[in-house]
Amino acid sequence: MTATVTTPRTTGLDASTPASSFARHRTGVVLVGALALLTLGAFLIGGGTWPESLTVDLTGPLGDVSDWIIDNRDTHPLFLYFFGHISNAVVLSVRGVYLVLLAAGWAGVTAAAGLIAWRVAGVRLALTAVAAFILCALLGMWVPTMQTLALMAVAVLASVILGAVLGLAAGLSDHVFRSLRPVLDTMQVMPAFAYLLPVVLVFGIGVPAAVLATVIYAAPPMARLTALGLRDADAGVMEAAASLGATGRQRLLTARLPLARKELLLGLNQTIMMALSMAVIASVIGAGGLGDRVYQALASVDVGAALAAGIPIVLLAVVLDRVTAAAGNRIGTAPQAGPARSGWAVVVAGSVVAAVVARLAAKPTWPDAWTVGITEPVNEAVGWMTDHLYSGVPVIGGTADWAARFTTWILDPVRDGLQWLPWWALLLLVAVLAMVIGTWRTTLTAVLAMAAIGVLGVWDPALNTLSQVLAGVTVTLVIGFAVGIAASRSERVERLLRPVLDVFQTMPQFVYLIPVVALFGVGRAPAVVAAVIYALPAVVRITTQGMNGVDPVVMESSRSLGATGVQQLRTVQLPLARPALLLAVNQGVVLVLAVVVIGGLVGGGALGYDVVFGLAQGDLATGLVAGAAIVCLGLMLDRVTQPTQRRTGKGA
Repeated sequence: MTATVTTPRTTGLDASTPASSFARHRTGVVLVGALALLTLGAFLIGGGTWPESLTVDLTGPLGDVSDWIIDNRDTHPLFLYFFGHISNAVVLSVRGVYLVLLAAGWAGVTAAAGLIAWRVAGVRLALTAVAAFILCALLGMWVPTMQTLALMAVAVLASVILGAVLGLAAGLSDHVFRSLRPVLDTMQVMPAFAYLLPVVLVFGIGVPAAVLATVIYAAPPMARLTALGLRDADAGVMEAAASLGATGRQRLLTARLPLARKELLLGLNQTIMMALSMAVIASVIGAGGLGDRVYQALASVDVGAALAAGIPIVLLAVVLDRVTAAAGNRIGTAPQAGPARSGWAVVVAGSVVAAVVARLAAKPTWPDAWTVGITEPVNEAVGWMTDHLYSGVPVIGGTADWAARFTTWILDPVRDGLQWLPWWALLLLVAVLAMVIGTWRTTLTAVLAMAAIGVLGVWDPALNTLSQVLAGVTVTLVIGFAVGIAASRSERVERLLRPVLDVFQTMPQFVYLIPVVALFGVGRAPAVVAAVIYALPAVVRITTQGMNGVDPVVMESSRSLGATGVQQLRTVQLPLARPALLLAVNQGVVLVLAVVVIGGLVGGGALGYDVVFGLAQGDLATGLVAGAAIVCLGLMLDRVTQPTQRRTGKGA
């Protein structure tokens, strides 16, 4: 048997075949073909925006659906005996968890958090958890924190169950995996705002709609990672189990699931983080808790109140992230002497004792005298910055001037340029980008997604949103790549950045909008600035990891040949870190799009405004069409920025 050696981007065909020649010169062939089509299209089709004859007006059908739902929501059996039971179950579950948390009191909940962290990860994280919950109480946010925690507990449990069931089916069946993958891809790029209107229409404003929107948003990571863990189970172990006569169910319970424990815990971690990020957005439809405090602060541009409610969300995210990550890291290691032997009985007993002692001391709730108000000091600081930085700064101008210039010099030209391009030329450009970085399948998906935007009749608003995304992504990548490269070349810089990135990455999207609006006013520029701040931590982290992941042997070899630091960066690190850099681009695009859409609340306009308007007015046609267009835009951007592994071998 002879071994065949394949190189990346080859098809496994003979080097002399036309297909192999096309693979080697793929980019050149695609660009030449695109130029030919562009020239031909200019003569045959001409210019202009998306033609009216190719649009489909969904206002009537969607309006009829909306009217039917509203008219029958209280009488139809589907709502009474299906959706109604789901709604009641959600309300009862959230209320039950909330009452348990209130009964435990601040002492019981804090003790439980500390003991669970100690049981899972040790003393240091236990102290961090205790300090986090006490700080939530000191800020006067204990009751909203418990409301958010109750909603989170129910939403995460439902997300984990749904995601695990879907992941189990996809992990055991190739057909289900292939069918589910495009659905999960679509849900991953769908901004959270797009979920809200259909859920509100069916369940109305309130906790059930908020919980179910959170479940839809947070379940995909659990499903994807569960399927990944089951499908990547060690083949040798599975063959050994089969040779011993184990049935399929026995192999699942004794081999596949234990081998996939790390992926399952990572899925739980990601589900918790996504559910927390949805907590503020769900406040728009009645989630209550900390998210509602942040949303109310946004309405009044109260930075201090927003920060007082945002800090507990960040603290919850950090504690839950660290606990679940520590649990995943401990899998497969030797049990520790202290916490491992103590068992969960100590956790339960300690929590009950703390709650009882607090009640006997007549302090089951956190005393108001022990709270520290940060709203006024923060607002005074923001007021000083607004007075001194908003306008009138000599030479460089104020933040309002920067926003105006950014809008005039960058956002307007990019938007006008996209809207000036003929519709078919823009589809051709999307096809070229997707073809260069991906495959024919991803190219077809990207082009069809972009064409669907035109068919829905929102071509110009979508290009307005696209211009904001492109501007935000450009700024994010310039800053993110520079900071990430600096962090990869200096351990000190990386250590200094780590806590900052942790905080910024766990901060809810809405929290960024408030100080940005205070400093930059309302409009498209503030929405882009908030999107840049939100997406920057992920880009910096991925860039740093990619640069640090370059083979040290290769770096040492280049150094021994006399390469300078700049030459190493340009000729070794950047080319070898290309997959990580492309992933950073992809994640930057997805995250910027998510916040640009929310920017419709602060004057961002375009599709984001249409979604907000439809949500506020209950206009299913406007909101759902805009939401569908956002999904298509996100799918297109994902496909043109996500490199696809091309298959090798015959038949590729």
